[in-house]
Formats: sequence, C-alpha cells, structure tokens
Amino acid sequence: MEKMIPEQLATLGLPPRLAVFRLLMRRFPDRVPAGELAEALGVKASTMSAYLAALQRAGLVEQERAGTSLLYSVNMASVRQMFGYLFTDCCRGRPEICMPYSIGASPMTDRKYNVLFICTGNSARSIFAESILRALAGDRFNVHSAGTRPSSELNPFALKVLRDKGHDISVLRAKNVSEFSGPDAPALDFVFTVCDRAANEECPAWEGQPISGHWGMPDPVKVAGTDAEKSLAFQQAYGALKHRIEAFAALPMESLDRIALQSAVDDIGRKSTEAMA
Repeated sequence: MEKMIPEQLATLGLPPRLAVFRLLMRRFPDRVPAGELAEALGVKASTMSAYLAALQRAGLVEQERAGTSLLYSVNMASVRQMFGYLFTDCCRGRPEICMPYSIGASPMTDRKYNVLFICTGNSARSIFAESILRALAGDRFNVHSAGTRPSSELNPFALKVLRDKGHDISVLRAKNVSEFSGPDAPALDFVFTVCDRAANEECPAWEGQPISGHWGMPDPVKVAGTDAEKSLAFQQAYGALKHRIEAFAALPMESLDRIALQSAVDDIGRKSTEAMA
C-alpha cells in the first residue's frame, strides 16, 4: 500500500482529476455515471474517461457496470489507507499537527444540534426533510433547509403532502444557502444534500466542519403526467426521506464520537441507495 502513495498523490496533483475525486467524495456513497460527472464538471466524455482511468489506476476510484452504464464511486478503503498513512507516518502519529481542526474521539455534547438540508430549489425535498425532522425531534434539533438556486415559491404538491401529514407549513419558505454561511449564521452540526445536483455543485467548506451526508433521491418536481401521478411521486419522496430521517433521529448522538456519527450518516445514505436500486 505504501508504494501506491506517491502515485495517488501525483494523480490528485492534477487539478481536474482532483475535481473529479472531490465530486465523488461529495456524492459518497453514490455510484455516479461517467456522463453525469462530465456534465457536472463541464468536460468532454473522452476527457472524463481519461481522468477516471487515472484515478482507478491509483486505486482511488472503483468502477461498476450497471446494464450499459459505467458507474463510479470512491474506493473508500483505499482512501482511508492513504490518509491513515499520511497521518500516522508523515505526522508521526500526531494528526493534530497536520489538521486545521480536531477530528476528536470524544462524543458529541448533549445539546440541541443545528441541521441543514440542501437541495437545488428548496421547494420540495429539502422542505420535506426540514418538516419531518422538526416533527420527529424538534426538541433535539434546530432544523433548517435551503437551496443552491431556490425557487420563488414552495411547490404546491409538496405543501399539500405536508398539510395532509399534519405539518405546520407556516414556518416554511424557500431560502438560499448563503443565509447559512455568513458571520451571523448558526454554527451547523450536520449538513445533508438531498439531491444529486446540489451535491454536484462546488460549494465552499462549511465553517466548523459539520458532519455531512448525501442522501440523493429523484426529484418529484420533474415527474410528468396526471396530477395523481405527480402526487404519488411527492408521496414517495416524503416516505423515502422519512425513513432516512427516522434512522438519523434514532442515533445516540451523545454516546457517539464524530467519526462514528459520520460513519452512521454515510451508512444511512448507503442503505437507502441500495433500497432504491
């Protein structure tokens, strides 16, 4: 494994390859089609194939075939070995001198946590997530949602689902993620993207390094057909998010350290993705 470290670092030393790797890290644990990666980063398909081949040779990315599509994901075991080597060997077992913040091994403190759900329009999926977590555990979480390109109004089908489920919609509005990155913004403990497009977008690192997760799911807004078919799509999106958020709210926050919580968040996303496949 140590022999691969120079090749891995050299591979990531080319900015376009690093951009592909970072995008796949943001989408973890998803398996992403090469075409979607190329579109998100604005490069030709042939160029993206070359970048992915280099990342595969370095053991940083895995390839899987699904029908006629090639799907790519981060080889997390290899990435962890690379980071582990850097922190234990290069840092001589003192990662605190190599990192700008402490990853810590102590449990999260017993307090109310700030959670942000992000999608593109902030008109349906992230609004669902905000409402569900507030209803399930509003006593333990301050819940927010926002969009990278927020809509001017909330989707009427989404609002109907929330009303029918008994949620208070008076507190909801579409917001831009910029509201949560200024000096007066709440210090976030958890940040979740609930759509692939939002996860694909390049965003600055959040202050304080909150635990992050990608729980991507199909956009019900894009479903065509009758009103009944559209309504069903929103009901399904609500149900899928409720399942994930119930699992998240059930985590014993006070007894888990940051690393364990991040692993649990990733596991919720992975199991949900497998269930939808």
